[in-house]
Amino acid sequence: MEMEFLNRLEIKLKEIYGDKYRSSYIDSFKELIELWSSFQWKEVKPISEKSIYLITYGDSIYRENKPTLASLHEFLNEKLAGIVTDVHVLPMFPYTSDDGFSVTNYREIQPKLGNWENIELLSKDYRLMFDFVANHISKESRWFQGYLNGEETYQDYFIPKDDSFDTSKVVRPRTSPLYHQYQGKNGVKTAWTTFSEDQVDLNFSYFPLLLEMTDILLLYASKGGTSIRLDAIGFIWKKSGTSSIHMPQAHAIIQLWRMILDYLQPNTQIITETNVPHQENISYFGDGTNEANMVYQFSLPPLVLFALTTHNSKKLSNWAEKIGKVSDTSTFFNFLASHDGIGMRPVEGILSEDEKELLVEKVKKNGGRISYKNNPDGTKSVYELNINYSDALMNEEDISEQMQVNKILAAHAILLSFIGVPAIYYHSILGSRNDLRGVQQSNINRRINREKLELQAIIKELGFDSRRKGIFEGLLDMITIRKQEKSFSPYAEQEVLHLGGNVFSLRRFCEKSEEEILFVVNVDSQPITIPIPATGVDLWSRQEVEEQIRLNPYQFMWIKQNK
Repeated sequence: MEMEFLNRLEIKLKEIYGDKYRSSYIDSFKELIELWSSFQWKEVKPISEKSIYLITYGDSIYRENKPTLASLHEFLNEKLAGIVTDVHVLPMFPYTSDDGFSVTNYREIQPKLGNWENIELLSKDYRLMFDFVANHISKESRWFQGYLNGEETYQDYFIPKDDSFDTSKVVRPRTSPLYHQYQGKNGVKTAWTTFSEDQVDLNFSYFPLLLEMTDILLLYASKGGTSIRLDAIGFIWKKSGTSSIHMPQAHAIIQLWRMILDYLQPNTQIITETNVPHQENISYFGDGTNEANMVYQFSLPPLVLFALTTHNSKKLSNWAEKIGKVSDTSTFFNFLASHDGIGMRPVEGILSEDEKELLVEKVKKNGGRISYKNNPDGTKSVYELNINYSDALMNEEDISEQMQVNKILAAHAILLSFIGVPAIYYHSILGSRNDLRGVQQSNINRRINREKLELQAIIKELGFDSRRKGIFEGLLDMITIRKQEKSFSPYAEQEVLHLGGNVFSLRRFCEKSEEEILFVVNVDSQPITIPIPATGVDLWSRQEVEEQIRLNPYQFMWIKQNK
């Protein structure tokens, strides 16, 4: 092991632990890395314009009496082979609540889904993205039960209530109590719970916990996790008198993990999930080379929704002007829909309160739900909009099915054109609608967009349901075109063009190949005619484009410019 690498590791550990640092810490990490260095790592290729992520649960596609990972694999091979390159399998471990985000054992696969062999088989056909729910663990986990039973190993794995710890400025996305009480072997014990009574925060200030979590991270990379999503990672370090989010130590831990993965398994993607205002979110790039390989582009979903709701691209364009190339190894993880709702914190300072309220009222009208968070001053504010993204897009004037399909494709044209890597939620590519029954049965708002689909039923519906078919086939055609163009590299440059309030336009260009694509989309429900600063061929319609174009409602073009 190179001394220079060990020195950098030690510097980072000192940065994390400060005066509490001990020389044994670097010795422990050296031993761990030497152990993993003997593993036969497989080469991971860099991401490119061909990279397309699908976001799904391990049991989103099921078949009776069959491990659901096998059913998912069968569906992917039949319908999405050659289209999707990376599959984000949302938490696939045993859990007790929050549809997987309250893990009981980080090292096992939930039996209903299958086992590690199913993961290995899936990883032979697709690159995989694993969820690392690093901030918290289930109260039913072996670790927390050991804490309650007084076992010495786990006494510092969690954070008990401390009256001297000032929590007055703590920021969190829930309205539940910050601490909860639990019955222990020798009386009541308390623990910090950012998200719920069943999701108990882990104590990263305790070094053995960091060491164990690093080992789990490397386990995931060894099992085919070419991308690792760090769930709720901004909350992992607590400090009295602060917001206890985005602490310098949290950033340093991610940088430590990036350093180790770059050493053992280069091109593994660390992806940070921080549903917060934009400037806070992009802080997880570090210096652009040393922290997250990708950050979730949380402002994109609500701003695309706002543009297509108001038929005005100004807010989206003004924000997008500030988004550019990060580095040759870091970029944005772009999405419109996910297993969660449409986060509203990421548009703080971008949309006014009235503009946010416009979206809230539209979502309610379209059958959605609203989730709130507690503020430090005791008030509540909108945290996210819970609705199927396709249903969220629809206005009263979007009457015909074809117009609705075109609008959904227009939204995804923005996603597929934006600098970074596109990730498409399974309900979006399958043209699904609100699952209102799921909400009513569970009383969980997020279930509105988490419906499970039977394998043969969804395959049949993609053949005869005209709405599903139109969205599915349209997106597949769009993705196929995108994957051939170096201008859509995650690291290619991006420039926003202002061609009118009802148009969103980007220029994407690859300096290496000297190729350019002009993207234009009509965000209006009415046809428009606009002048454009380019000539070439529209890759979507295969038509020659001159200096002025007519765009039908929600029509888009990818104009490959003549050199």
